[in-house]
Amino acid sequence: MSGKRQAPLSETAPGGHLRDNKMNPTVGIAVILTVLQAAHCQMIKDLSACLLGQNLRVDCHYENKTSNLLRYEFSITKDNRKHVIHSTMGVSENIYRSRANVTMHKNLVCLHLQSFTTSDEGVYMCELKATNDYTSNQIRNITVIKDKLEKCAGFSLLIQNTSWLLLLLLSLPLLQAVDFVSL
Repeated sequence: MSGKRQAPLSETAPGGHLRDNKMNPTVGIAVILTVLQAAHCQMIKDLSACLLGQNLRVDCHYENKTSNLLRYEFSITKDNRKHVIHSTMGVSENIYRSRANVTMHKNLVCLHLQSFTTSDEGVYMCELKATNDYTSNQIRNITVIKDKLEKCAGFSLLIQNTSWLLLLLLSLPLLQAVDFVSL
């Protein structure tokens, strides 16, 4: 038999109680659930671009399952070089500062770039990061070419929250019943 001593599965703790050297399964499950929750804090669902007059609008739709502050960065890649347009994570380039602004609505971050021209064509990127989210940043790209862009719909913000439309459709029979609306 070898002179090596095997570690015991349990030891005597102060007070004479047996102490198990195994990890408590409850702690392991709690750690896994914490990691899974952090891994699904926010996710970019869609990235689209359209023209609003002579201005470019890039809509970054996301799903955020936390109330943590959301940081963003819009950039463009031209000639194999990344140019930051507008950001809360880094510094925007001077050429875009006076032309770009960002608006945030529920689950939507919009980049507005004024006086969009063919020199602004390229691969646009939306990058999102929730504060205290230890997963990697969410990134989505879209190629923007001026001649191929569609015009922005004037009511796109109303479409995103369709609960008002559902409420209207469900209330039509009630309104007809009290002869408020005749169809």
